[in-house]
Amino acid sequence: MIASVSGTVQARRPDHVVIDCGGVGYRLSVSSKTLEQVPAAGQAATLLAHLILKDDGINLYGFATEAERDLFLRLISVSGIGPKMALTALSGSSTGELRSAIAAGDAKRFQVVPGIGRKTAERVIVELRDAIAGELDGELDGKAGQPDSDDSPRALARDGLVGLGYDVAEAERMLVAATGQAGADAAPEVLIQVALREAVKAA
Repeated sequence: MIASVSGTVQARRPDHVVIDCGGVGYRLSVSSKTLEQVPAAGQAATLLAHLILKDDGINLYGFATEAERDLFLRLISVSGIGPKMALTALSGSSTGELRSAIAAGDAKRFQVVPGIGRKTAERVIVELRDAIAGELDGELDGKAGQPDSDDSPRALARDGLVGLGYDVAEAERMLVAATGQAGADAAPEVLIQVALREAVKAA
């Protein structure tokens, strides 16, 4: 099994990259989120990888983060979702947003993905929700044990959401998705705006 690919970027395309490793070019299908992290041709790059062997050939998929690869593997474990469809879903939203949507039971988030209908979207929620919701709760508990400094952007954003009427646990859950989209270093007001926007979408 190929777990990762390191080498020189040979080509960047909308749906894949080619990385030259010792004279051998490896073509990895990627999401748009991973493509954003791949440097220009001629520069060094490393991608995590997953190999899928099918009757019609061998396909290699690349990921910028372990979280994205993990979610990809979970998505393709759901009946009706193939690798290409999973990459499309990962291209439309950040890993944090998708995990939060699954935990919240937001099947509509997946219905907008080309090829995923209502039944398949609901199957994603049914099969993955409990595990991912439990993981998110565990992540929140871990963060509670190591609280943010009082003046960190995340802490200030959390206080702002609490001031708007959300309880602490709910505010932290909203910020998991917000920081995944806006970045952990985003200003508190940006984190709050993103969190509220995503909450409206999920409503």
